Amino acid sequence: MSDDDQALVRRLRAHVAWLAGEIGVRSVFVPEALQRAAAYIESEWATLGYEVERLEYDVSGIRCANLIVTRTGSGARRNEILLLGAHYDSVVGSPGANDNASGVAALLEISRMFQALEPAVTVRFVAFVNEEPPFFWTRQQGSMVYAQAARRQGDDIRLMASLETIGCYSNQPGSQCYPPLFRFFYPDCGNFIGIVSDFSSRSAMRRLAAAFRTQSNFPLQTISTFRFVPGVAWSDHRSFWRQGYPAVMVTDTAFYRYRHYHAPTDTPDKLAYPELAKVTLGLFKAFAILACEGVG
Repeated sequence: MSDDDQALVRRLRAHVAWLAGEIGVRSVFVPEALQRAAAYIESEWATLGYEVERLEYDVSGIRCANLIVTRTGSGARRNEILLLGAHYDSVVGSPGANDNASGVAALLEISRMFQALEPAVTVRFVAFVNEEPPFFWTRQQGSMVYAQAARRQGDDIRLMASLETIGCYSNQPGSQCYPPLFRFFYPDCGNFIGIVSDFSSRSAMRRLAAAFRTQSNFPLQTISTFRFVPGVAWSDHRSFWRQGYPAVMVTDTAFYRYRHYHAPTDTPDKLAYPELAKVTLGLFKAFAILACEGVG
């Protein structure tokens, strides 16, 4: 592992340790912790030179915020938007190391790497609030608030990618589970990253997957399927589907692999940081291709 790769591992580990270890449960039911998590993300982005925008709204008297930073495109396609998002809240009772400090850590590091690029399209990074129950699939879900606002103002989002629970990997046979019948088509080792879409986002998913495979040898599996399959719509990408935007979820498959899902034991020591670093770097390089060439 190169010095740069080791540094990436250390930074990812530090992000997860702070969010899930130092802060812990992050929810409107623990508002001080939720605000500390938001402050940490804002501070990290400010250190990188980003100007952070807050899309705020109230939930039961608690002020909540989606956090947004942008790399504006430099070409004729600058009005096109590639959006990367991850939710920074955790479910009540869980410190949320994998779900979803892992996604936030990758989001922060990908945004760091994008500072060295001049993208042709606009790249937006969003840390969403209130993804977890009881806000999931409601108008109070942070990504729903954002996606509705984006549609109202006519944002040309060509692809939204939700980084959701991406830190668990195992080469152990039998470490991967699936919904019924899927096991006949996919490996039984949980050593891959997955990209998931519905049928309407299939072409965008294939474009992202192809870019990832040209830049990384990390195992990748993809699927376009029905939204009703358990887990397929269980993240912030669903909010963008609802507004007619192409969207995918990048995931380690969550509860189909990770036995600490939504549990008090979802702690920073459970994550596979070298693998998380490889995934993060591969995603950056894939998104960089889309940012320079366009999604389609």
